Amino acid sequence: MYNFIQKLHSGWAYLALLLLLFAVVNALIGFSSKKEFTAKDRKISLFALIGIHTQLLIGLVLYFVSPLGKDSLGQMSNAAVRLTSLEHPLINLIAIALITIGWSKHKKLINSEAKFKTFAIFYGLGLILVLSRIPWSLWFQ
Repeated sequence: MYNFIQKLHSGWAYLALLLLLFAVVNALIGFSSKKEFTAKDRKISLFALIGIHTQLLIGLVLYFVSPLGKDSLGQMSNAAVRLTSLEHPLINLIAIALITIGWSKHKKLINSEAKFKTFAIFYGLGLILVLSRIPWSLWFQ
């Protein structure tokens, strides 16, 4: 079961990152070109939100069944173990919280420019945090 969940988490990460990157680029283009915020833009951001939340759920299951997750939490002297047991989950939870805040904030805004700016900032910060704590060495084994 662990191997299946680990492969699912790794595979879904590509889709989640692609959706998040697409949402950030879309928001930056919309903001810089001052275009109108449409249903298509909302759906792009929603799909990124759904993708990253799905990744969170898979990651939470993996955290509790993985030998590199909860069981390794006290081993802070080993950088690789610290990354997978503490840094990766914690920073990604913060990133997902930022993305979720961006989604919530956009619903209260009326101005298209403000909506694009909100998505660009919050989704962009989320993307940077996610990319900063991916265990790259495990991706390319």
